[in-house]
Amino acid sequence: MVGLATVRKLVQPTDAGHELALGADRAADRITDLSSGAVSGRTEAARTTSDRVASACKPNCPLPGDTMSSTSAPRPILDVAKDLGIDRGHLLLYGDDKAKVKLAARDNGRPKGRLVLVSAITPTSAGEGKTTTSIGLAQGLAKIGQNVCLALREPSLGPIFGMKGGATGGGKSIVVPTADINMHFTGDFHAITSANNLLASMLDNHIYHGQKPRLDPRRVIWRRVMDLNDRALRHTVIGLGGKLQGVPRETGFDITAASEVMATLCLADDADDLRARLERLLVAFTYRDESVTAKELGAVGAMTVLLKDALLPNLVQTCEGVPAFIHGGPFANIAHGCNSVIATKMALAHADWVITEAGFGFDLGAEKFFDIKCVSAGLDTAAVVLVATIRALKRHGGVKKKDLDKPDPEAVERGLGNLHKHIESIRTFGELPVVALNKFESDTDEEIAVVRKACEGVKAPFAVSDHFGAGGDGARELAQTLVEHGEVESSPFHPLYDWEEPIADKLRKIAGKMYGAATVTYTKQAKTTLKRIRELGYNKLPLCVAKTPASLTDDPRRAGRPEDFEITVRDFVISAGAGFVVPLLGDIMRMPGLPLIPQATKMDLVDGEIKGLMGA
Repeated sequence: MVGLATVRKLVQPTDAGHELALGADRAADRITDLSSGAVSGRTEAARTTSDRVASACKPNCPLPGDTMSSTSAPRPILDVAKDLGIDRGHLLLYGDDKAKVKLAARDNGRPKGRLVLVSAITPTSAGEGKTTTSIGLAQGLAKIGQNVCLALREPSLGPIFGMKGGATGGGKSIVVPTADINMHFTGDFHAITSANNLLASMLDNHIYHGQKPRLDPRRVIWRRVMDLNDRALRHTVIGLGGKLQGVPRETGFDITAASEVMATLCLADDADDLRARLERLLVAFTYRDESVTAKELGAVGAMTVLLKDALLPNLVQTCEGVPAFIHGGPFANIAHGCNSVIATKMALAHADWVITEAGFGFDLGAEKFFDIKCVSAGLDTAAVVLVATIRALKRHGGVKKKDLDKPDPEAVERGLGNLHKHIESIRTFGELPVVALNKFESDTDEEIAVVRKACEGVKAPFAVSDHFGAGGDGARELAQTLVEHGEVESSPFHPLYDWEEPIADKLRKIAGKMYGAATVTYTKQAKTTLKRIRELGYNKLPLCVAKTPASLTDDPRRAGRPEDFEITVRDFVISAGAGFVVPLLGDIMRMPGLPLIPQATKMDLVDGEIKGLMGA
C-alpha cells in the first residue's frame, strides 16, 4: 500500500504493490532493481465528505519527505462513524482513532453506492503508486463535494520490514493512524495467523495420537504461517527429538498474507459464510487416499472463536478526514489480492462512491477481483481507474533506472504497449477504463502529452493527478473525470469465464485475454494434480493464478507487452475453503525472503516516533 513509487518520491526531489517482495528471491531482487452524479437518498448523517472534513478535521497530511509520526492526531473515530451514519452501538473502539464495525451496520436501507476499482499497469522498479492514488482519488472526490469512502487492504509486516517499508499511502495522501495501521493495527493478522496455526497444531496432534481417520504424514498439505519474511522457514522438518515430540515430517511456513485463512476471511460474506468456508479447508489425505478437511478434525469452532473480531471491518480515515475501511490483506500474486467483501459492502452501504484497489497490475489482482470476488459476492464497478507513471512507462520502454529522471518522450512512447494492453483487458470485462497519470516532479509536459495523446487515441478518459504533493486538491482533475465518465447505474461486467468450464479452458482464457499468451503448457506434476482435482470435484472452482507481478508472462525479466509467448503451469494448489484453485506459474513462492538490506535495518523508535517506517 506505500509502494516503491512513494519511496522514491520521499527519497528524491506509491505502489508497485504491497506484496512486491513475493516470488523467487532472485526475481524479487530484479524487481527491486528494476456533474455530481451522486446517488440519491443521502441523509443528514451522510453529508458530502468535503462538508464533514471541512467542519471536523484538522489537517494531518505531512509534507512529502516528512517522517511519519506514530503520534499524529486524527479526528475522533466516533465523528468519522457518525458522518457515515454508523451508530455508536455498532462500534468496537480501539482507542480514539480506529474502530471495528459490527456487521449489523450494513443493514441501513440506504441506496448502495458506486464501486470504483483502482488498478495499475505492470509494476516496475519505478513504482506506480496504486494505493496512494486510491487515497488521493477519494480525497479529490471529497474536494469536489462527493460523498466517498475507501475500502483498502491491511499492510503485512513482511514487506514493511523487508523491501518497501510502510503501506499506507504517501505524501499528502495517506491513511491514519499511519504507524498503528502498518504495525499490529487491530490484531487481524495475529488472529488469522493463530487460527491457521491452531489448525496445524491440531492436525499434528491428530497424527501423534493415531486418531481416525489415519492421516498420511507424507500427504499433509496444510502449512503454518507467520507475518514476516523468512526464507529459512520455507522448507522445514518438524517432530524431531524423540518419540514424545511428535511424528517427524516435512512441512514449511507461508507468510500470513498468503494463507488460505486470510483469503477465506476476505471472501466471506458474514459469520455463517466464514464458518462454512473454514469447514471446507482441505488439510491432508489419509493412507487410503481420502481427503480430510478442517471440519473432520474438529477445529472449525475454535478457529471461528479466534476470528470473531477479525471478521469485523476496521474504520479509520485519511489525513484529510475521508473515511476508510481497511480490512484483510491477501497478496495478489499468490492469493486474490483484494480487501474483504465485508468491508467493501460496508462502505457501499454508507457512501455514494467507494474506492477500492486490487494488488499489482490489472492482469493479477484486478482479474481476480472480477472473476473471483465480484462473481462470488455479487459486486460490480462503475469504472476502473488504471494508474500509470511516466517513470514506469520509461522502464517498460527499456530505460535503465538511473536514467529515469532524464526527459525521454520516445521511451514513454515505446512503453505504451503495456498501458494499451491493460486498457484492452479492462474493456474485455465490459468496464470503463479511466487512466490516472500519477505525477512525479521529473515528468515533462512533452512526456505527459505522449500519454494523453495515446489515451485519446483509444478513447480512454485521462487525467493527471498530483495527489502525492497536493493531496485531494491535486486529484481534483482525476475525481472530476471519474464523476463525468463513471456509470450512473453499473451495467453488468462480463466475467472472462464461467466457473463451470474445465480448468484448462478457464486458464487458457486468462492467459490469452489477460496476459497475451499464445499457449499454456503443463508439467507432468501439474497434469497429475489436475486429474486429482477433477476426481475430488474441485474443477468447478474459479482460478487464482500465482505468477510473477513483474511481467505479463511468467518470466519477470520480460517487461513491456510481450506477445505470442508460452506460459508453463508447474502445479496446482487446492484452496477449497477460500473457494478457488491456484495454478502455479514460474518460481512464485508463498514465503518471501528479506533483501540484502532489509527496511528493518533503517527503523527505530526515537522519542515515541517510528523512524524509517515509510521506506525513506
